[in-house]
Amino acid sequence: MMSEAFLANLREVCPPRRKYLIGVSGGRDSVALLHCLHDAGYKKLVVCHLNHALRGQASGQDAAFVRRLAGRLAYPCEVQRVEVKRLAREQKVSIEVAAREARHRFFAAVVKARRCPRIFLAHHADDQVETVLINLFRGSGLRGIAGMRSCSEHTIDGGKVQFLRPLLEVWQEQIDEYLQKQGLLYRDDASNESDFALRNRIRHRLLPEVKQVFKRDVRGAVYRLAQMARSESGALDALIERDCPGLSQQEKLPVTVLRTLPEALQARVIREWLNNSGITGTGYREVEEIRSLIPEGSRIAKINLPNHQYARRRQGVIFIERG
Repeated sequence: MMSEAFLANLREVCPPRRKYLIGVSGGRDSVALLHCLHDAGYKKLVVCHLNHALRGQASGQDAAFVRRLAGRLAYPCEVQRVEVKRLAREQKVSIEVAAREARHRFFAAVVKARRCPRIFLAHHADDQVETVLINLFRGSGLRGIAGMRSCSEHTIDGGKVQFLRPLLEVWQEQIDEYLQKQGLLYRDDASNESDFALRNRIRHRLLPEVKQVFKRDVRGAVYRLAQMARSESGALDALIERDCPGLSQQEKLPVTVLRTLPEALQARVIREWLNNSGITGTGYREVEEIRSLIPEGSRIAKINLPNHQYARRRQGVIFIERG
């Protein structure tokens, strides 16, 4: 994990002289990343911890552990508590979705307060495999199968946040070996061993079953699939940008331009346009319904979207209407 090649690439992509935020849950992965960055000479880190209030007293103990850890390493620490279960009930979403959105809002707030848009996250290769499988079975398309990127930019609460994932090519067993060699303490989250979350069911049930069926560890094959999908996904993006620069960034999509694109690129532009417009919770069905607005002579003029929002076609353009 701390090989010379790994460190050289890390320093090249993320120069240590710059300021960064880092998300630290207190678990093994984020603790390993924090120590790795500290030992690699990253002096300007701000440790960020969101207490999800999901595990009673243990959640508070996680927060206290992260505060102490940041203090020992001489890093400032930002901690916030959010009752994720209550948010999930109010927003009528799963706890996993509510937790992710709460983390993103927390990160966006710290980005603004600390004037630093870059945040390290401890997602690793096993997380990537699980993400790809989740997206595959949800029918997320090529972009979903491409999984997470080592560097991705998101607009959250009107601000730009850059997520950096330096461990994305590192496997869980390598992280565990690093922790053991360094004698590092971390917090164990008992919920990671349960089947409560979808990701846990994939980790503990699906992947072992697939391994038994194929008589080999399939994680590498899934990881390579993600790499190929990212490469092909990038090629499609380049085609769109060459022929229709900035199309998905526009407030309104011109129907005549969309008609010049192959169906696959139409869908890709629409998916990216929805994301740029802040429309969440959409998938294949919504994209295909919006595509039904494109053909000449189509009598469909309005498509329902989540949260009382709509895609409308009027006077040759498609736009978002909020209810």
